[in-house]
Amino acid sequence: MNTTKSSNPKSSKTQTSACLLDCDLTYLSKLVRQLTRIIDNNSRNPRQESDFMVEKKNELENSESQKIPNMKNKLKQLKPRLNVTRKKKTKQYSKPQPKKPEAGKAEVKKKAEVKKKAEVKKKAEVKKKAEAKKKAEAKKKAEVKKKAEAKKKAEEAKRKEEEAKRKEEEAKITYEEELEKQLTEEEITGFQIDKTNMDRLANRVCEIIISYGTDGMIQTELWKKLKLSSRDGSRLALKLERLGMITREKILEKGRWTYKLIIRKAPVSTISIEDAPCLVCPVETKCALNNDISPKTCQYIEDWVFVELKTNKSK
Repeated sequence: MNTTKSSNPKSSKTQTSACLLDCDLTYLSKLVRQLTRIIDNNSRNPRQESDFMVEKKNELENSESQKIPNMKNKLKQLKPRLNVTRKKKTKQYSKPQPKKPEAGKAEVKKKAEVKKKAEVKKKAEVKKKAEAKKKAEAKKKAEVKKKAEAKKKAEEAKRKEEEAKRKEEEAKITYEEELEKQLTEEEITGFQIDKTNMDRLANRVCEIIISYGTDGMIQTELWKKLKLSSRDGSRLALKLERLGMITREKILEKGRWTYKLIIRKAPVSTISIEDAPCLVCPVETKCALNNDISPKTCQYIEDWVFVELKTNKSK
């Protein structure tokens, strides 16, 4: 008998087990048939046979009757074994099925992973949407805040501008203008400073202004030189303007409105003629340009002029 070595030891073991099972099944089947036949024979009515046959039959029955209990016991013991063997044979000879549980497990695992990934993705999307919404709200709030700040700044700038305009308007209204509104013409022209000669003060003011020429001078500088208060100086300037001695020009000096004083009509000074010989001349009544006694040929006048020239040079 040709035997081939199996490359797989597991398959050879399986074949051996299958052969043993076949033998057990064959033996058990024969035994069951034999017992069934004996039982059937005993249950039938006995036929009339020869003495020899009867004797043999009796012997056989006796021997068989003794064997029956033993065989029944053995059959009882073999029946469970037969059932187990059938189950094993059915299991071994059944078609090998694909590992569905494992495949199902892998599929379930795969589905679980896919589901988990989908949930993670969904959570990420929800989180992303929430963050985007939060950012949009923050951006909207920032824009609202920015607009409010811009509006506030615009209002503040407008308020500052209005305040600056108001201050500028207020600055344009000088103290002298307020005085002009408050005082009457009589109060302005009749202004007096206690214990002060107003004519001499007016002449002094005109002399100082004349020294600045046609450009004039700032009134605050004049008040400092004369050591006058702003109120007295302003009222004095208003008086001299009403008398037609000076003019006031409104100017912006260092961010403040003030006045520049310019001479209009200088007062007559008698100093230059105080020592003139004509005032005490004994022949003043006979003096004329075309007479013998004339200013053109007057020796008194000539001497006086030379003296004045020398005096001015020495000064």
